[in-house]
Amino acid sequence: MKDWQAAEVKVALAYPDLYEIGMSNLALPILYDLLNRQPGVLAERVFAPWVDMEAAMRQAAIPLLSLESKQPLAEFDILGFSLGYELTYTNVLNMLDLASIPILASERSESHPLIIAGGSCTLNPEPMADFIDLFVIGEGEEVTLKLIETFRRWKGEGGRREELLSKLATIPGIYVPSLYEVNYHPDGSVAGITPTAPQAKPSIQQCIVAELPPPAVRPVVPYVEVIHDRGAVEIQRGCTRGCRFCQAGIIYRPQRHRPPQQVTETVGQLIKNCGYSEVSLVSLSTSDYPDIDRLVNDLVKRYRDYPLTLSLPSLRIDSFSVSLMNSLRFAKKPGLTFAPEAGSERLRKVINKAVPDEEILGTVAAALDRGWINFKLYFMVGLPTETMEDVEDIVRLVSKLRNLKRGGQPRIKLSVSTFIPKAHTPFQWVAQNSQEELKLKYETLKRGLRSIKAQLSWEATETSLLETVLSRGDRRMSEVIHHAWQLGCTFDAWHEHFSYQNWLRAFDKAGLDPGFYAYRQRPLGELLPWSHIDVGVSPAFLKQEYQRTFEGKETPDCSQSQCNACGLEQWQPLCQGKYKERD
Repeated sequence: MKDWQAAEVKVALAYPDLYEIGMSNLALPILYDLLNRQPGVLAERVFAPWVDMEAAMRQAAIPLLSLESKQPLAEFDILGFSLGYELTYTNVLNMLDLASIPILASERSESHPLIIAGGSCTLNPEPMADFIDLFVIGEGEEVTLKLIETFRRWKGEGGRREELLSKLATIPGIYVPSLYEVNYHPDGSVAGITPTAPQAKPSIQQCIVAELPPPAVRPVVPYVEVIHDRGAVEIQRGCTRGCRFCQAGIIYRPQRHRPPQQVTETVGQLIKNCGYSEVSLVSLSTSDYPDIDRLVNDLVKRYRDYPLTLSLPSLRIDSFSVSLMNSLRFAKKPGLTFAPEAGSERLRKVINKAVPDEEILGTVAAALDRGWINFKLYFMVGLPTETMEDVEDIVRLVSKLRNLKRGGQPRIKLSVSTFIPKAHTPFQWVAQNSQEELKLKYETLKRGLRSIKAQLSWEATETSLLETVLSRGDRRMSEVIHHAWQLGCTFDAWHEHFSYQNWLRAFDKAGLDPGFYAYRQRPLGELLPWSHIDVGVSPAFLKQEYQRTFEGKETPDCSQSQCNACGLEQWQPLCQGKYKERD
């Protein structure tokens, strides 16, 4: 708790979903700690109230308040939203409305908070451009402090809101959408994204920190059970595996590791400060952390008497991962989670995740030998070049796994999602499967898996369509989001509140077709709505990977072989010295 009256700059960190979801987010405690360590800066939290609380607040005319000091959000200087999932966009509008802050950026004055947004969704900021004053593109640990200092000086001097935005636009990694004009071709595709002020840069380079900053060791402990109710240490950032569908694997390059001693010390501080008995070692591919087995063994030995439970998400499908998990101590063995993504070796090669069937079978067999029984497998349908035979191969692979006889038959749960073509990936040009194609594929899976007694969960195809449209949309999507919210859309990520019909009505009101954004194969030469956002990985590399997809060619992991020339060659020293000259 900091003194409200004494603070020069007051920031509300907003997560546009429930407390239980937002308090499991890793970015929130990092920024909360970073800002509150700054003299004269106060940071508090706010989350989206559930629909019953929202109704009560509106009836009693209670504005949306911060958690720490119960101050109205409208009284803060800056309101910063974390955008990690496109289906939370209407919640942003709802939170602004609950706070009595104008929803449209063009209607705000100096008396209103500055509305900013960061997170992975802002790598295509255009769908939310009408509502956000500025976007922080990329990793926010360093640029956020520059933003705060610029705001502090402007606030002390006084001035117009437009002057503040112009000053902030000169900071690398900050995108002010009001300083750009977007034009369209007659066919609806983007014709140009043009700066309208000298301070606005034609291309916004995302921020990348050279070293992982010190971890938050005194995060706020949730007062109710949350989704990931444990301590968390980010042990590395980035991934070099190069799965072609994976946006995180592109936008978080290059790979950077936290020193093992710092990881060990952080675990100890989380235990001491927060009382956690479980700590998660977080990364996109935990198995790839150098000497992860040594780190895990050291932690197990050091905290043997505590006792400490370690959680290792995002493990590779191999026997090493099984050995790693087997070295941990559990009162009761949990399930093992792996992500083959595709049922056939051919399709796994297409997406650059070429794990042979034998390796998947061998991994599960090795786990069964060590007493693991429960397995969760993640697959996708609708991947580029996928055929019905590839879908049936999911059933065949699961059937082989179910028939493994190693002291006990494995219990298998499948979570199957629809492929979403994301910005800044080699698949950003690809068309999504139609609703009819997807429903046929899901029916094939349901029918095939029923006889082999594997539990199946999947997501609604309508939800996947909306996610694709919002992730690949242009600035005109703001009007659709606004209409959808006016029609009552909030908590779209929650199936009991998702209204596909209201979204279709919103598209009709805006005169836009969702199929134009989801079902259209885009030419490689088309100007994409996010073309002005530079993530470091070059368009030439993405196009090369796109072409290698249809040639059936793999691209090796650059941490284990030569440099793949993805565009981040200037960061070679961070890539563990494994970059080599290209032939």
